[in-house]
Amino acid sequence: MRCPFCSHLDTKVIDSREVGEGDQIRRRRECISCKGRFTTYESAELNLPRIIKSDNRRESFDEEKLRAGILRAVEKCPVEMERVETAISNIKNNLRAAGEREIKSIKIGNWVMEELKGLDKVAYVRFASVYRSFEDVKSFLEEIERLEHELPPELKRNQLDLLESNGEEN
Repeated sequence: MRCPFCSHLDTKVIDSREVGEGDQIRRRRECISCKGRFTTYESAELNLPRIIKSDNRRESFDEEKLRAGILRAVEKCPVEMERVETAISNIKNNLRAAGEREIKSIKIGNWVMEELKGLDKVAYVRFASVYRSFEDVKSFLEEIERLEHELPPELKRNQLDLLESNGEEN
């Protein structure tokens, strides 16, 4: 691999380890010439299905677009990047497991919402408010109340309440 600092063609791997769910390898490299160190990531290149947008346009799956949407939702929330990467990995696994050449974007949006529900309720509501285009405040509140009642207790413990509990324990 070419050195990003001096463009020398010879580098050596000084450390390798699995990342996330084990579907990616992180390699620390050192340039033979300038001794500069840098990190590379290696993952299997698998064909993911094309995405059918709501207006019936087709486009290639874009992991960076998915990552940007999730990061926008979790912005300023106490969510570790490793958990975000795990959520992205889970969504990509769902895409592969679907075994289809094309898949509707609405399905991916629902997978994202399921992942966000487990990461952070505020991030979930942020994403849902854009994704579902709530018509009014009432439908928005209904979604929040549904989330408060559906979320398993083990996930609720590590997240802030979206609604005041009025002394009640959820």
